[in-house]
Amino acid sequence: MPVLHVNVDHVATVRQARREAFPDPVEWALRAEAAGAAGITCHLRQDRRHIQDADVASFRERITTRLNLELSLAPEIVAIALESRADAFCIVPENRKEVTTEGGLDALRERGRLAELVPELAARNAEVSLFIDPEPDQLRASAEIGAEFVELHTGRYALATGAERERELERLASATTLAQELGLHVNVGHGLDYDNVLPIAALPGVVELNIGFAIVAESLYTGVDAAVGRMAALVRGATP
Repeated sequence: MPVLHVNVDHVATVRQARREAFPDPVEWALRAEAAGAAGITCHLRQDRRHIQDADVASFRERITTRLNLELSLAPEIVAIALESRADAFCIVPENRKEVTTEGGLDALRERGRLAELVPELAARNAEVSLFIDPEPDQLRASAEIGAEFVELHTGRYALATGAERERELERLASATTLAQELGLHVNVGHGLDYDNVLPIAALPGVVELNIGFAIVAESLYTGVDAAVGRMAALVRGATP
């Protein structure tokens, strides 16, 4: 049965809009855990647009589930990650002009740097995943690099409709199968919401779903407890 990890970046986005001390993403994360989150995900970006360095330290000290830290290959961020004591790391691409992550990491192009960084992170007794598009060449490169996990980018699926969405779902299903054949564990994430999550959570072999914006947005209406609880129930109930 897959589990839900809740990305809390956009709680910090609201806080940073006014540079206030609230809403506190750590307190929000604790509520998310109580409501059914099996882990907490955050992305420390180079421009610090939402999560701050102090947040990462506070998450590590206070949450009781698993801390998954998303990081780019920027040396400054890598140095912080190595000292973070996170339970898991997900290496992602990062473009300062993007609103949110726009695609998967190019594991083929970054093979050299990743081959150095992945074992260094794994030596911290942490799971290491690469956030990639569901493409065979990227999966094979990830396996050759030595990653334990991949996180398949579900953005194209989330934006598609009708027959195109079905094609994207099949692409993700094929990628999940190939990943398992290559010895990789599979997480998924990006753009998933209450309307599109069920088919993704039902894919055989998916271990973890990372979902953030949709849950944070829903919590503005219903509160964090109901928003996380509803998504956790969907994820738990989706396994065939």
